Amino acid sequence: MEISTLLEIRPGVTAIIGGGGKTTLMHTLSRELMGRGRVILCTTTHILVPEDLDVVTGPDAARVRGILARRRAVCVGTPCQENKLTAPQIPMEELSALADYILVEADGSRGLPLKAHAGHEPVIPACADQTILVAGADGFGHPIREACHRPELYARLSGGSLDEPVSPRLAARVIVAEGLGDRVFINKTEDAAARENARELAALLDCPAVGGSLWKGEYECLC
Repeated sequence: MEISTLLEIRPGVTAIIGGGGKTTLMHTLSRELMGRGRVILCTTTHILVPEDLDVVTGPDAARVRGILARRRAVCVGTPCQENKLTAPQIPMEELSALADYILVEADGSRGLPLKAHAGHEPVIPACADQTILVAGADGFGHPIREACHRPELYARLSGGSLDEPVSPRLAARVIVAEGLGDRVFINKTEDAAARENARELAALLDCPAVGGSLWKGEYECLC
């Protein structure tokens, strides 16, 4: 089954937050959703300029509309340093009128599989209809200081120490305490141990969860 179906992605604005894998998830969802409608990809933080999509970098809504009519998907953003894009110049409410699905990478994690959120994070658009939180199963078994973005905050929320290995129990404490996601996607469940950890984490959450591997294209409902 497609991950967009398992995550119940609805038309409107979907924010993607949490640990590593957000950009890959956004592009995977885009490829699936193009069969159902027009898709805009963007960010409220920073993303790399995609190589396989047209990119609109100015406040040109007519150009966005034209690309969507031809190709069904477009990336919109403002150029910044290191071949990256930041938030688009077109307001999110206006973008949502141009496409059926708006996918927004609304967080940063410096590529680490897990993270705790500071007070100014994540940058979820006010008009977002749903928020997907990404957690990487490859963080389990590694010390908090190595596997987590904002490790001191992660340790405090989880009740663990910086040198304690991340377990599903500790990860669940952070996710539940923050309460930021409508659904959780646990990525990189590519072996039996990772799948078992994902199932254990899902059982401790108070929201639906999906596990799987974006690399393999394999997913399962854990709720």
